[in-house]
Amino acid sequence: MPEFDIVVNGGLWFDGTGADGLRRNLGIRDGVVVTVSTGALPVGPDTEVIDAAGKWVLPGFVDVHTHYDAEALVSPGLPESVRHGVTTVVLGNCSLSTVYSTPRECADLFSRVEAVPRESVLRILEERKTWRSPAEYVDALNALPLGPNVTGFIGHSDIRTHVLGLGRGTDKKTKPTAAELERMGSMLTEAIDAGFLGLSSMTNALDKIDGDEYRSRSLPSTYARWREFRFLNRILRDRGKILQSAPTINLHPNVAAFFVESSAIGRKKALKTSLLSGADSKAYPAIVYFMLTAAPLLNRFAKTNFRWQHLPVPFTVYADGIDLVVFEEFGAGAAALHLKNEVERNALLQDEEYRRWFRKDYDNKFSPRIWHRNFYDAVIVGCPDETLIGKTFGRVGDERGVHPVDAYLDLVVEYGKALRWRTTVANHRPKFADKLAASPGVQMGFGDAGAHLRNMAFYNYPIRLLKRVNDAQSARKPFLTIERAIHRLTGELADWYGIDAGHLREGDRADLVVIDPAGLDASVDGLFEEAVPEYGGLRRMVNRSDAAAVATVINGRLVYRDGEFTPGFGVERTGQFLPAGAKAPSVGGRVRTGATA
Repeated sequence: MPEFDIVVNGGLWFDGTGADGLRRNLGIRDGVVVTVSTGALPVGPDTEVIDAAGKWVLPGFVDVHTHYDAEALVSPGLPESVRHGVTTVVLGNCSLSTVYSTPRECADLFSRVEAVPRESVLRILEERKTWRSPAEYVDALNALPLGPNVTGFIGHSDIRTHVLGLGRGTDKKTKPTAAELERMGSMLTEAIDAGFLGLSSMTNALDKIDGDEYRSRSLPSTYARWREFRFLNRILRDRGKILQSAPTINLHPNVAAFFVESSAIGRKKALKTSLLSGADSKAYPAIVYFMLTAAPLLNRFAKTNFRWQHLPVPFTVYADGIDLVVFEEFGAGAAALHLKNEVERNALLQDEEYRRWFRKDYDNKFSPRIWHRNFYDAVIVGCPDETLIGKTFGRVGDERGVHPVDAYLDLVVEYGKALRWRTTVANHRPKFADKLAASPGVQMGFGDAGAHLRNMAFYNYPIRLLKRVNDAQSARKPFLTIERAIHRLTGELADWYGIDAGHLREGDRADLVVIDPAGLDASVDGLFEEAVPEYGGLRRMVNRSDAAAVATVINGRLVYRDGEFTPGFGVERTGQFLPAGAKAPSVGGRVRTGATA
């Protein structure tokens, strides 16, 4: 028998199907798991041996909601995900992709809503964007020294901008002609033919455009009418592909329309639909019951194929001054974020008429919201005046005898981005977080890796979910078994999205992570900062799980071990584009075979 490239010895092996873990040894050759054995495996002089005794060996995690679209072009290793055992990432979410639109249009669409530096995104795309079609985009990705495997959606705002232009595409008066709709449909079909998962869209108008010409208009897909959605959804349904989107958060919610579109009643099949976001919201505590019951009931009785995307950790966000996307949801906040010049913005924040507007928005209990709008639940974590650190803005207002809004705006004007603070907007109650994590109506996702770099870090949310599950098992209060939690993070996602990932059986591509359960401790919940050279040295929030995720293998290559990336990572290609609905050959060009042992 030819020697193995990698042997993983003595671990508790989980195959990603939800089956019980078994003590096994794994032999990997030519990018494929060729042997899963109870007996000792031969080791040659060039075999990499991973001692997994006392550890878990499981398929690499599948992260279905990232915004690495620009970053992958200049840092294709994507180390902040790979180091936590993520071996497959999905690009092109929230109507945003970089396939059809020009670099400037992509930068305007992408940067403000995802809170990444526009000038860096524009430079990257101007230097790197060589493709003009989905197939050419796939070729460009496969030419990169990818770390993880990638797959993606085509963005509705991307194709709408290409067909209508950014001006017409963000004008309420625009109604695409029949020919323009046909062109959008052809572009969607072209993307599906190239292996894309389907279409990502967005109907929530709080997501705003960057740049100068159309600054502060909502994303193009939010201007589409249901005639356009139904036209594109018909293509997705006929081809068995996915719609990823988010409903409106306003006084005219459209979530019921998504349910109707997903239903197979009166149609040949359901439309696979993944919506943001299944969460236990602080702003609307009772909505968690809707999140828990809607999808299971609809899937059973209305013949839908619908899932909420759920972030299985507390949704805690940080902000520097007033730079936080949740302020886009009300008029006064959006007006401040519209201004790029700090002097102009500060003048606005000091204006008494503006402050009355902000206070009115803040105190309005009936306006739809993501942020709970409670400055007594917003803690200062960094400030030149160290006496303020640890206080809430509400407390500062009480001490100064002013409204919490005035206390906050005073500090923003005085300290700008040197004022750093945090709040938790959702998933704060363990009881309901456990119920959501176990619900068949939700899928694990919405980590937003690669976006909101100064606002949050959920790169290791799979590790953090495993910690919660492990802790609950130890406390004899289980809400998921270990094997079910692993399935939810791997095979369940891969199977629903139709990609060749998430499993670790004989004949499967060798994407895996080795987890040390002893490392599933409080350290995985820590937050750190790391410079991003590709984004001008901006320091982004990151996670560290080095004691928990001790080794990552992608396509049969060991890329990360004991806190260090292996030589060649990010320079030599280990990942590849995974086409929807197809088996992928190994990176080395050898098509996988069945088990040989």
